[in-house]
Amino acid sequence: MVEMKMITFTLSAILIIASISLPITKSEPYEDKEALLDFIRNIHHSRSLNWDTNFPVCFLWTGVTCNSDNSRVVALRLPGMGLRGSIPSNTLSRLSSLQILSLRSNAISGSFPSDFSNLKNLTSLYLQSNYFTGSLPSDFSVWNSLTVLDLSGNRFNGSIPPSISNLNHLTSLNLSNNSLTGEIPDINIPSLQQINLTNNHLTGILPNSLMRYPSSAFSGNELSSQIAIPPATSTETPIPQPTRKPRGKLTEPAILGIVLGSCVLAFATIALLMICSYSRGKNDGGLPTTKTVTVATKSKEKGEPALKLKKEKKKDIGGGDGKNNKLVFFEGCRLAFDLEDLLRASAEVLGKGSYGTTYKAALEDATTTVVVKRLKEVGVGKKEFEGQMEVVGGIRHENVCPLRAYYCSKDEKLMVYDFYDRGSVSVLLHGRRGEGRTPLDWETRMRIAIGAARGIFYIHSTRQSAAKQLVHGNIKASNIFLNSDNYGSISDVGLATLITPTPAPAPHRAASSGYRAPEVTDPRKATPASDVYSFGVLLLELLTGKSPTNSSSSGGSGGGEEVVHLVRWVNSVVREEWTAEVFDVELLRYPNIEEEMVEMLQIGMNCVVRMPEQRPKMVDVVKMVEGIRRAGGSVSVSPGEGRGFGSDSGVEIAMSTPTPTPPGSDRAGSSSAIP
Repeated sequence: MVEMKMITFTLSAILIIASISLPITKSEPYEDKEALLDFIRNIHHSRSLNWDTNFPVCFLWTGVTCNSDNSRVVALRLPGMGLRGSIPSNTLSRLSSLQILSLRSNAISGSFPSDFSNLKNLTSLYLQSNYFTGSLPSDFSVWNSLTVLDLSGNRFNGSIPPSISNLNHLTSLNLSNNSLTGEIPDINIPSLQQINLTNNHLTGILPNSLMRYPSSAFSGNELSSQIAIPPATSTETPIPQPTRKPRGKLTEPAILGIVLGSCVLAFATIALLMICSYSRGKNDGGLPTTKTVTVATKSKEKGEPALKLKKEKKKDIGGGDGKNNKLVFFEGCRLAFDLEDLLRASAEVLGKGSYGTTYKAALEDATTTVVVKRLKEVGVGKKEFEGQMEVVGGIRHENVCPLRAYYCSKDEKLMVYDFYDRGSVSVLLHGRRGEGRTPLDWETRMRIAIGAARGIFYIHSTRQSAAKQLVHGNIKASNIFLNSDNYGSISDVGLATLITPTPAPAPHRAASSGYRAPEVTDPRKATPASDVYSFGVLLLELLTGKSPTNSSSSGGSGGGEEVVHLVRWVNSVVREEWTAEVFDVELLRYPNIEEEMVEMLQIGMNCVVRMPEQRPKMVDVVKMVEGIRRAGGSVSVSPGEGRGFGSDSGVEIAMSTPTPTPPGSDRAGSSSAIP
């Protein structure tokens, strides 16, 4: 009987475990995982990969990208990983859903893998800078979705197969620096934008279909001079300059009229000022019970007005029974001051944002300094505002800046926070660039990312109401500060749903739009998925050192500026396989951080995908970001030791490839691709 009970208990346990693990099994691409493991076990690699069988393939494996439901691997990027030897057969060819394959800058040898013909969904193939030998595949038609093909810098010989002309979607073809012979086939592909056949042993006459490309794209060959290759000529027609009419001199009557008009205008202005001053004095004498309290400001922004609070009655300031008439402090706050103390404080404008103006207020006791955010355009009633403040004020987490107090009246809404003397992440990352600046090291950037991720996840786990999840809605570098342990801490929680959207000044509007998910048209309707997108932008900002929207000179006599969107720029650079150019130059001085940077880049790009349902949940983002450090171990951040990024370190270093590139392609192409 006891044995029967034990058997029943064991079977029940097995069923429970199976039911728990079933969803996990469904979302893991096990067949592709085995193919990748077979590949890496059978090829020598000098750099270690975190391809641990206990780690999820789609989130933590270096260089691996999956589709939206994590059922198949769609991209594999292992550039510069020290791979040596031939590609094991029946390994990568089993990744039948693979779209992007990058094995460049390794030491792979042998012939072009014949079983790659099974990879019929390939759109981009990067095998440059290896030691491949033999002839090119005879039939390229099997990869009819290819848009980018780069086999440069190898030892391929034989002729160029005519079947390349069947790749109707091809936009970039690079076969330079090989040992190809024979005549160039007629490659008439309308979509082809870049071609590079330099430094081979090609002979014959250049086909008419290739006459539209620069002659430099075919240099270093033995092409016949029977038909001279015309240089690239400009078809631009000079823009005729408008004829300027000579300016005539002002006549004496005109000068006299200007002088008289100026005198009349000055007299009218002085009279108007005197009238306004007299009226203000009478008004102040007639309303003794009404008070406007002014906080003396040491404004950093020229012309910024002092913080003025409109109060109903002087006798109600700091007293009364209602919450409207006094500061409301939250439990655990050790600050001891009242509204009168705050209004007498010396204030300094820290900045203006989309939700209001932020002040640094130093109280008269000379020991207390706080940050006061004065909200504008609050679009909810008193009850809803106070309810939101109670929710936000109740949050206690090391990665969320605590709301210490708030003030609510008919005319004013104030929020009181702790003061962080180092400033926001935006200031640390972008402020005072140039000589004498202390750069934000990689260790600090990692802590900012980890802390911010934890804070956002905790915010998402807080209930705004019984049926509504709390979201942030305005995640950006200027709303993140460093706590006492140098981890990121999120501020401005819960404001997105309170503020009525109004047209913001151009600089603030551009900055906010760079973080905002494409599906969000009203900040009040932000979602957890849109917060994930904004966090992804923050990761890209930490990696690149660039603001989400950059204004760069467009050149020319017009001297105009072009706004560059960070997400689109990163995507374009990575698409062109110049990933190393993405990273902030200030990080190049720190050794042994390449793998962590590339993993962080992959997480950031997963967060900023266009479709909200394809973005990871914040709980998974936290695991991924924390997993970078667990997988890579602690790193030294002392500059100048070991190999810096850009040496033969094996992670996405396109700049280490010395192969020539045609004008307008590769690096130049990636720049021109920035929208």
